[in-house]
Amino acid sequence: MSRPAMPAENELLIKHLDGQRRHVLGILEGLDEGALRRPVLPSGWSCLGLVRHLTENDERFWFRCVVHGESEIIATLSRTANAWQVDPDVPAAVVLDRYRQEIDHANAVIAATPLDAGPAWWPPDQFGDWRLDSVREVLLHMISETACHAGHLDAVRELIDGRTWLVNSA
Repeated sequence: MSRPAMPAENELLIKHLDGQRRHVLGILEGLDEGALRRPVLPSGWSCLGLVRHLTENDERFWFRCVVHGESEIIATLSRTANAWQVDPDVPAAVVLDRYRQEIDHANAVIAATPLDAGPAWWPPDQFGDWRLDSVREVLLHMISETACHAGHLDAVRELIDGRTWLVNSA
């Protein structure tokens, strides 16, 4: 009996990361501008702020800075405002589109870089002794990070209007 072909490791990792990215966007579908901006937890972040964090501090930082070493983005890191906050003049659709665009950039970097490749850049003095040593490790970190934040959005969405995402009921 022959076994079905397994997808390449990079395809499998991207598939899982994309699943979490879809979860982030999917749990927010149907929320109006006010609900996307409303802080629900005592820490004060909003759904839109979390998406901006995923865009700037996760997708852009890990793939375009760490993996690809894009110097023009690295040069602006210290000048980036708190990514968890969204200017009231920036429409929600723009924040969500920027997340989708950053995902496209990240996927292009992933496709062009071997999983065993080391970081092109590492932030000096930012993480102490902790370090990711390959694109594979960055992908695994991003799957975890995105899944964690998707879970945060699940809880907040349920608090906003009771909607849940793919919950199995007994």
